[in-house]
Amino acid sequence: MAKHHIQTTINGEPAEFLCETQQTLLDVLRDELDLTGSKEGCGTGDCGACSVLLDGRLVCACLVLGVEAAGHEISTIEGVAQGNVLHPLQQAFLNEAALQCGICTPGFIIAGKALLERNLNPTETEVRYWLAGNLCRCTGYDKIVRAVMNCAAQMREEASHG
Repeated sequence: MAKHHIQTTINGEPAEFLCETQQTLLDVLRDELDLTGSKEGCGTGDCGACSVLLDGRLVCACLVLGVEAAGHEISTIEGVAQGNVLHPLQQAFLNEAALQCGICTPGFIIAGKALLERNLNPTETEVRYWLAGNLCRCTGYDKIVRAVMNCAAQMREEASHG
């Protein structure tokens, strides 16, 4: 089977890879590009563990074909921190102990970050709505929601002083 040569941008950097027509973006990220932060929880788009941003839109990488990434910008969990400096949302997850096994955590952080890029003053209902596509089997959701809410408050505070 012929492989397709795909050129795209991943986490702000030009990237290219070869993939077969039926390979999902998740498989390409994990198997071809060694970006293993996005997890496969279900393979059907129901759990959100593989969430990435595609041109700024939150998508499940298991539902997008690798060939569809051509010419688009993809953001994964690997691009959230700046070097060794965690994104405020990643730090909030640590501060609130909003993770246990970690399978769902990258998807929750990507979803929460997508929300905070659009709205730095979300209500709890809005946070829960934005995170609704992500399932956690370990923690329940209160600590995760609290982490996003606290991060939003911190980012608002920083924005008002900077």
